Amino acid sequence: MAADKENSAHRSGCPINLTLEVLGDKWSLIIVRDMMFGNRRHFRELLSQNEEGIASNILADRLRRLMAEGVISKEDDPSHKQKAIYSLTEKGIELLPVFAMIGAWGRKWLPASEALSVRARLLEEGGPALWDEFMEELRVEHLGAPPHAGRPGPGVRARLQAAFEAVAGGEENAPAT
Repeated sequence: MAADKENSAHRSGCPINLTLEVLGDKWSLIIVRDMMFGNRRHFRELLSQNEEGIASNILADRLRRLMAEGVISKEDDPSHKQKAIYSLTEKGIELLPVFAMIGAWGRKWLPASEALSVRARLLEEGGPALWDEFMEELRVEHLGAPPHAGRPGPGVRARLQAAFEAVAGGEENAPAT
């Protein structure tokens, strides 16, 4: 009986349906993508550095929804009284493998540009080991987890960005994956 009451707010208890209820609109995954791969953490960055052209009212609405669902969190920015910093929660960070698979599928079946798909290719080729490394990096940045000792060289995001720049000729602030 408890399960029926719990599912009454949803179309069904199907995990795909439930995920789409949280992330299935036109913008939510793009916002999480920009936070995850572009390290965009302020409203203004998410608005102005979004190549797809999100409107400010839509961005504000989706940020509220993602916070309500526990995918992101919001804190006051200590460097500026009127700014907030958005962070991925563990729930948001664990979307990384989903992004890797969406990117792999899009590269295979859709007319993705080489420059904008190089990161997706690297995530696909790196597989779960690379995803785990990137999720560790995101936990440090977004959750304040202690850095993993012994990882030499640049982090995953820096390697993905370097690959993009090598293909795109150094174009800055392009959307990730």
